[in-house]
Amino acid sequence: MKETDVPQDQAILGPWHEICYALDEGGRYVLAPSAGWDPANLANRQAWETIAAEVARAVSAVRRGVESPLSYHMAVQQMDVALLARYVKLSRWRVRRHLRPEIFRKLNPQLRERYAAVFRLAAADLDRLPEHPEIACEVLGGEAPAP
Repeated sequence: MKETDVPQDQAILGPWHEICYALDEGGRYVLAPSAGWDPANLANRQAWETIAAEVARAVSAVRRGVESPLSYHMAVQQMDVALLARYVKLSRWRVRRHLRPEIFRKLNPQLRERYAAVFRLAAADLDRLPEHPEIACEVLGGEAPAP
């Protein structure tokens, strides 16, 4: 596409722009900023809505005592059990086991530190949930998902 044809549809990126390749007047490829493209914006919005719903589900499960706070931190970081297991160098079944609140409460300090390091938190903050968890509210039109 030509540099002048790069889409500038209202995007979810706010003040930022994505960079794409386009042809200038001389037929050379150049980097061109784009505010967005409606099909990509729709796909991104749907993805963020899915992430927000998963975070809300995790918050609800943690507050009901069904899952450990690891579930919330995994949702916010967009991790699944397999990925977290690789980062903390544990088997998947052990990470799944640590999603149970009664098991998570008994974790030794070294293991808590490993989880905290992956989530870039202090070990003491692993147990805490934000009072009003908000994910991508600016993307979703300023609405926080209800837990």
